[in-house]
Amino acid sequence: MPSRPRVVHYFDYKSPYAYLAQHATDALEVEVGALGVTVERIPYTLDIPSYLGEARLDESGRDVIGTRTGHQWRRVRYAYMDCRREAARRGLIIRGPRRIFDSSIAHVGYLWVARAGRIRPYHDRVFGKFWKRALDLESVEAIEAEIVAGGVDGAGFTDFLAGEGRALHDRLRAEAEASGVFGVPSYLVDEELFWGNERLDRVRERIAELASR
Repeated sequence: MPSRPRVVHYFDYKSPYAYLAQHATDALEVEVGALGVTVERIPYTLDIPSYLGEARLDESGRDVIGTRTGHQWRRVRYAYMDCRREAARRGLIIRGPRRIFDSSIAHVGYLWVARAGRIRPYHDRVFGKFWKRALDLESVEAIEAEIVAGGVDGAGFTDFLAGEGRALHDRLRAEAEASGVFGVPSYLVDEELFWGNERLDRVRERIAELASR
């Protein structure tokens, strides 16, 4: 009987590259579905300050923290320029956030809607609204509103966030890192890690190879 590899896609709502990878991941999901393979989406909360430094911009665009190095700012500016350029080709909007968000609340929200089996309405709304600067990822009330807007009952979410959901979030993050995950978008095909949207062809090849055995 052909093997059905486990395929996991790791994302973070505050990553523009992960946002841009969603359409391609959707296409991958349809393609490998013909092989009986599913793509499991799991949130991975990036610790951006640990490698790109802290930053917070005022209304004039001036960094009021001032701890990022010149090298880090060049990397960040290029990343957003690159993502806006690609987003424009797809008719999407990417507006860089004025500060580094803790996306873990939104990720626990994802885990909540996943339990109800209604991932996509919430997932698509959170990604799209955040990159239009129309959603505060750190607001429990705002995330609960997105849960409800996605057709899922939000009653009990606050308790889930403080207890079971937070524990699950932390466990999934630890498991991802144990598998080598360090950034998003990432794809894990059984035990093999692929990082970046540009590696999706290699992901497809590996899935096809494993599924044909």
